Amino acid sequence: MRIIDLHTHGLGGYDTRSTDVTHLLKLAELHGSWGTSEIVLTVYPATIPVMRYVLQVIGNAMQTQAESSATPAENGTLPARIAGVHLEGPFVNPAKAGALNAIAFLNPSIDRFRELAEGFEEIIRTVTVAPELPGALQLIRHIAGLGIRVNMGHSAAKFTEAEAGFHAGASGITHLFNAMSGFHHRDPGLAGFGLMNPSVYVEVIGDPYHLHIETIKLIYSVKPSDRILLISDTVRDTHAFLKPDAVTDGYGRLLGGGMTLQEAADRLKQIGINEEAVIKSVTENPARYLAP
Repeated sequence: MRIIDLHTHGLGGYDTRSTDVTHLLKLAELHGSWGTSEIVLTVYPATIPVMRYVLQVIGNAMQTQAESSATPAENGTLPARIAGVHLEGPFVNPAKAGALNAIAFLNPSIDRFRELAEGFEEIIRTVTVAPELPGALQLIRHIAGLGIRVNMGHSAAKFTEAEAGFHAGASGITHLFNAMSGFHHRDPGLAGFGLMNPSVYVEVIGDPYHLHIETIKLIYSVKPSDRILLISDTVRDTHAFLKPDAVTDGYGRLLGGGMTLQEAADRLKQIGINEEAVIKSVTENPARYLAP
């Protein structure tokens, strides 16, 4: 059974900002040791030259994996296969930056995207864009036209703006409810659009810190079971000190997920989420999302 994590920045002291291929291979080993078969490495917004360098390093790590035989770890597990890259920005809204560095955000532009992605189109699997920003709909159409998935996220979109992004070609929403316009009875916002549109995929962080248990139950009860993507959103400090816990900065702001994907899936089963739906959200749903 392929367990696929579509959104991870790091784990156990390693993350995608590394300039060392061996660090990314170690990150893949750590994910594999926790039961994950494939990972999509999620890249933080930075200057275009820095992001391109990160893409090159990830591409080199993917090539190294492809050319070498996977060696089992001491516990017999295999490294997770690096399946590509998720660009979480830089074409997102500073008003909903969350833990991302808003200084690096850019206004949506096809030219700037080409500058960023040229030569790396084959490894980029997903790009997060805020649909309400000027130029965003044109950029979404362009990226989707390349066969790359577009998520909406880090966004203050109104419901109608989210709907416009969907019709322009966006097919997913990055970590539903987090870093976005929430549900309001006069405007359901991006979160409400994600809940109510039966066709759009939604990422769900399954640790105890990002979403209330009842919110997770709501998502799994409202969304079609084939449109939920359970993710870890883990970062460098997740489990870095060998204790599953909230990963926060000095102000208590969440920096990323506190559980690996397998831990999160086990937790959802324990709190009463339908087991079949949970399994689909870490196996066939993300596999379908990655399919050409």
